[in-house]
Amino acid sequence: MTILTHVCTPFEGQKPGTSGLRKKTKVFMQPGYVECFVQSIFNAIGGVEGKTLVVGGDGRYFNAEAIQTILRMASANGASQIIVGRDGLLSTPAASNLIRKRKADGGLILSASHNPGGIDADFGLKYNISNGGPAPESVTDAIFEQTQSLSSYKTLDSDDIDLGTVADLALGDMRVEIVDPVSDYAELMQELFDFSAIRGLINGGFTLRFDAMHAVTGPYAKTILEGMLGAPVGTVLNGVPSVDFGKGHPDPNPIWAKPLVDMVMAEDGPDFAAASDGDGDRNMILGRGIYVTPSDSLAILAANAHLAPGYSDGLAGVARSMPTSRACDRVAEAMGIACYETPTGWKFFGNLLDAGRATLCGEESAGTGSDHVREKDGLWAVLLWLNILAVRKIGVQEILRDHWQTYGRNYYSRHDYEAIATGPAQDLMQNLSDRLADLPGKAAGSLVVEDADQFTYHDPVDGSVSHNQGLRITFAGGGRAVLRLSGTGTEGATLRIYLELYEPPSGKLDMEPQEALWGISQATRMLCQLTERTGRTEPDVVT
Repeated sequence: MTILTHVCTPFEGQKPGTSGLRKKTKVFMQPGYVECFVQSIFNAIGGVEGKTLVVGGDGRYFNAEAIQTILRMASANGASQIIVGRDGLLSTPAASNLIRKRKADGGLILSASHNPGGIDADFGLKYNISNGGPAPESVTDAIFEQTQSLSSYKTLDSDDIDLGTVADLALGDMRVEIVDPVSDYAELMQELFDFSAIRGLINGGFTLRFDAMHAVTGPYAKTILEGMLGAPVGTVLNGVPSVDFGKGHPDPNPIWAKPLVDMVMAEDGPDFAAASDGDGDRNMILGRGIYVTPSDSLAILAANAHLAPGYSDGLAGVARSMPTSRACDRVAEAMGIACYETPTGWKFFGNLLDAGRATLCGEESAGTGSDHVREKDGLWAVLLWLNILAVRKIGVQEILRDHWQTYGRNYYSRHDYEAIATGPAQDLMQNLSDRLADLPGKAAGSLVVEDADQFTYHDPVDGSVSHNQGLRITFAGGGRAVLRLSGTGTEGATLRIYLELYEPPSGKLDMEPQEALWGISQATRMLCQLTERTGRTEPDVVT
């Protein structure tokens, strides 16, 4: 096998976002595009000679071809070993676990997470460091610098290798270890949760459904829920991974998982239902007749995690992304533990987890996790919920109501305005940012602004500072709005507006969330001049 060096010209726009590089699939399919980005990663981390890397993805369109490219390039660049999931499949949390368990130097994960898949849809690639977590900004900045000046890449003149069977193979001088994508992850889950108690719950007539959304968690959920925990065959819906996710949108929310929501809202619906996304790192939790917001889920998991064996010694602290509701802050205060507020992006939790300052972390965008890996983990959240239900022996609705009666309720919703022209979206944010200092004391609709700022994060572990992480507006009376431009889309700009209203335990705990948040929504739209600047009158997605 011959090592080939190809001269190349840099591609514009290969700047990793909060979750790596995401573009339309056809962009990644351009000749040399994957090669230039992968070589830039290798160069930015000081080369891969003698290193061990984990490689895998969510099985979306073009995953298989891109993985073969990465394997050839890793061999040509001198890597010692690649650990890759059978058929190229690895959920993002499972890849993080493998990096940590096998003490690999890092990993390349191929996914665009909850974005649609297919030749006309989305694709993504990100680098995770040796702790199993997403590369921090210092590394992604170095990768971007390499993409702007790259002049050549190395690859191996070889055929594709068969990834369909667990095996040890050679590719040039590099070892390729093809592993079962589920087994190591399932073993970790057994260590964290009381599988005997969960089996007893299920055997006692408790009913559940898990929608894998034709994505990577199908094999994981079938092995763990139907196999190890004894849930009936058919508990896992849409469990076979598909390159286009069954032509669906693998985002676990009430909009894109509507059939599951309709099922659990019916009088004869299951006691519990959940879904996960394209690469397995997000989750949606439902009980019969009720949807659990990701913010409430984080708070409830924090308050009850001690009921699972892996967390029986208590939590060192909790952390949430800034747009996530402040429900978990009240739990942390009651427990006497620290609560950290970070920018959006799981990479910002890494230092807190590594330093032992936080045990549980969560984001409002359906991401929850703990220090067991360095990624959010959808199936982990489902299993922790099942463990809690097995111990407390009450339903999801009862757990929610008990929580609100103890801590109060943070009404919460996210309004997404998708595919806005980038210029107007950026102008809206800049105009509002320029006026923040003048907003306190001003009326907006029926509300009065109490405080307004641009969020800046000071990492308490390494002292790094991250600026411009979202606009925050606090209203008198316990309301809050956050505005951000999302970094996970591939077309135009997505404006996310997060709305929150706190009601104390003695307050109104049974309002419909959109009704409770209507005044905050109207005030925020007025303050940012939404319709005037974007032409939008209603959000595309409400969660």
